[in-house]
Amino acid sequence: MDVKTVLQFAATTRGLSLLIQALLNAAIPDHEADAFTPPRAEEPRLLDPAVQWFLGGLSHWDAEHFLFIAERGYLYEHNYAFFPLFPVILRGLAETILLPLSGCLTLRGRLLLAVALGNSALFLLSVVALYGLGRVVLQDRRLALVSSLLYCLTPANVFMMAGYSESLFAALTFGGLFLLERGYTLRACLALSIATAARANGLVNVGFLLYLPLQQALCKIWGLRKDNNRHHKCLHYTWIVAHLLFTAALGTAVIALPFLVFQYYGYRAFCTPSLSLEQVSPALIQLAEDKGYRVPDENAPPPLWCLRPLPLLYSHIQDVYWDVGFLRYFQLKQIPNFLLALPMATLGMAAAYMYYTANPARCLRLGLWDGGANKWPDKPTPGFYSPRVFLYVVHATMLLGFGTFCMHVQCPPALTLRASPSAKVTTHIQ
Repeated sequence: MDVKTVLQFAATTRGLSLLIQALLNAAIPDHEADAFTPPRAEEPRLLDPAVQWFLGGLSHWDAEHFLFIAERGYLYEHNYAFFPLFPVILRGLAETILLPLSGCLTLRGRLLLAVALGNSALFLLSVVALYGLGRVVLQDRRLALVSSLLYCLTPANVFMMAGYSESLFAALTFGGLFLLERGYTLRACLALSIATAARANGLVNVGFLLYLPLQQALCKIWGLRKDNNRHHKCLHYTWIVAHLLFTAALGTAVIALPFLVFQYYGYRAFCTPSLSLEQVSPALIQLAEDKGYRVPDENAPPPLWCLRPLPLLYSHIQDVYWDVGFLRYFQLKQIPNFLLALPMATLGMAAAYMYYTANPARCLRLGLWDGGANKWPDKPTPGFYSPRVFLYVVHATMLLGFGTFCMHVQCPPALTLRASPSAKVTTHIQ
C-alpha cells in the first residue's frame, strides 16, 4: 500500500512539474546567459513548435549538452564532462518508442519527449528505491514513507525533470544502496557501476561498498568471540578478512570501470585523434571558433593536458571550462549564490550536528560498532538516530563540504538533495 501511495504521489508531482515548467517558461523570458547553444540540425516539422513550447524549459543549461550528445555524439571538449548513459537512453527512446513520430517531429523534438517520459519513469523508480532503502536503514515505515513523499517535493525537483541525468543517477544509486544493505553485494556493485556511467560522482559510492562490508565483517568477528576452538576461529578470521579484501578490490574496480573507460575514450579522441575538421559540420566548426571550444583534429597538435602524467580529461574540463577548484568560488560577486545555498547548507549542517549530539560515542567509533555490554544489538534504534544512518549522514556532510569549498556554491544543495538519502530524512525531522 505504501509503494502505491508513493507512486501515485510521485506521478502527480511529475505531471504538475511539467505543467508548471511549461507555464513559467512561456511567461518568464529566458536569462541571456553565455551558455552552450548549438545550432539546430534540422528544420522544424509539424509538431516541433508545440513540443518546444510545452517542453522547451527542460532543454536549458546542461540539458543542451545531453541533447546535443544524444543527437550528434561527442564533439567539443567540454561535452565530455557529461557522461554517456543518459544520452544513450534518450537516443534509444527517440529511435524506438518515439520513432513513429518522426514524420512530424525532428530528432530533437523526439529527444525532448524522451526527456519528459524517460525522466518521469526514472523518477518513479528512484522514489520506490528510496522508500525501500528507507525501510531497511531507518526501520521506521512512517518515516520512510514521509521522506519519500518529501523527496517528490525537493527544491531540486527541477533537475529531476529537466534533461539532466539526476533521476537516472538517483534511481541507480538508491537501488544499489538498497541491494547493498540487503546483502546483495554483486548486484549492488553492478547498479552502482552503471550509476558511474551516468555521473562522475558515482565514484563516491565506492565508500559505501568499502564501509558496509567492513561493518558486516566486524559484526561476524564479534560473533565468534565465544568460540573456544582457536583453530576454527583462526580459519573463520582468515576467511572473513580475505572475503572483505576481495569484495573491496573487486567492487571498487567494477564501480570505477565506467569512469576509467570513458576517460580513455576521451583521451583517444583528443590525444590520438582520427577526426579531421572536414568531417565536421561547418556550423559546428563556426560555433567552436566563436566560443573557443576545442574540437578533435588529427592535423593539430594535442592539447597540453594529454602530456600530463595522469591525463584525465574530466579534471581538465572542470578546471578550465567551469573553474572548479578549492575556494575559487569565494568571491564578493558570488554572495547571492551563497545566500541561495544557505538554507540547504544549514539543513545539512543541522543534520550532522543533531546526529552527533545524539550519538557522540558512535560517531567517534566511525559507526562501526556500539559501546557497552552489547556491542551489536539485535534490534537497533529505529529512525534518524539509528546506527545504520551514520554512513548516510557522513555521505551528505562530505558532499556538502566538498561542494561548498570546491564547486560552484549553488551546486551543493541540489547535489546533496539528489544524491544523499539522508537529506530527505533530515527534511522531515526538521
